Amino acid sequence: MYWITQAINTSKAIPFLSGWLADRLLGDPEGWFHPVIVFGKIISTGEKSLNKGNNRFLKGSLFSITLIVITFYVCEAILQLANRIDSSIYTIFTGIGVFYCLAGKTLIREVKAVFEAVDRSTEEGRRQVSRIVGRDTTNLSPQEIRAAALETLAENLSDGVIAPMFWFAILGLPGMLAYKMVNTLDSMIGYKNERYREFGCAAAKLDDVANYIPARLTACLMLAVSGNWDKRSFVRQYGPMHASPNSGYPEAALAAILNCRFGGTHDYFGKPVEKPYIGTNERSFTTEDMLLAIRINSNVELITGIIVTIILLFI
Repeated sequence: MYWITQAINTSKAIPFLSGWLADRLLGDPEGWFHPVIVFGKIISTGEKSLNKGNNRFLKGSLFSITLIVITFYVCEAILQLANRIDSSIYTIFTGIGVFYCLAGKTLIREVKAVFEAVDRSTEEGRRQVSRIVGRDTTNLSPQEIRAAALETLAENLSDGVIAPMFWFAILGLPGMLAYKMVNTLDSMIGYKNERYREFGCAAAKLDDVANYIPARLTACLMLAVSGNWDKRSFVRQYGPMHASPNSGYPEAALAAILNCRFGGTHDYFGKPVEKPYIGTNERSFTTEDMLLAIRINSNVELITGIIVTIILLFI
């Protein structure tokens, strides 16, 4: 028992567990400060200043890499200073950081709100889903609104929960925050349109790399917790068909579980973007589909959180 006690390391496990459970219980309270908002303002200001003239690819690449590196090392420096002052301050800072980097509770709350809104009126559903998707929602039908919410639920289980946990397990809070910077850069400038194609290219590629393992891990866990492990071939077939090298895997997993079809043509920035279909069964989505998908998300998050906590206890 002595060597087991000596092997247990609570310095990372306790703050991670505290931050994760706080997010699982509370989500992001409306009106609170959030570091991602700060990230967004910095990115927006830099993009407006640099995304013009010549050498946009180079400027965008240096801009993105610089922000990611600064985020990592500023966080590392703050945590080191906090630890020198008092280990309890380090624990509190890390727990708060984990809380802000995870979006599991908020994601579930938003998707529930979309289904409730579209049941009241199509226009209300369009307004509600516009909070969580990048596509134009002006002309979406009730079916398309529900599909958009479910696709986002699957994709952001990876981006907003599993990937941050994955990077915390590897690089601690600095890695987790650096990942959030990568993800924010991609969501703001990682588009393949005229404005961002060159400037945001590096941001999009870095996001692809950062999410490569988490996206596939998420899909596997979704199949496992739902009792659909035998549908791996479906995910292997449809996962790579998505425009993103990563987003298709959790979406394909949910399509396999619900026996439905995602994808198709959507409008972005006023222009139609054709996306391959994921799945073949075109059917209407119901509240029961949403509740099942949410239960799967919650269980995948629970298992991942437990696994990461165990890993942190012994490293």
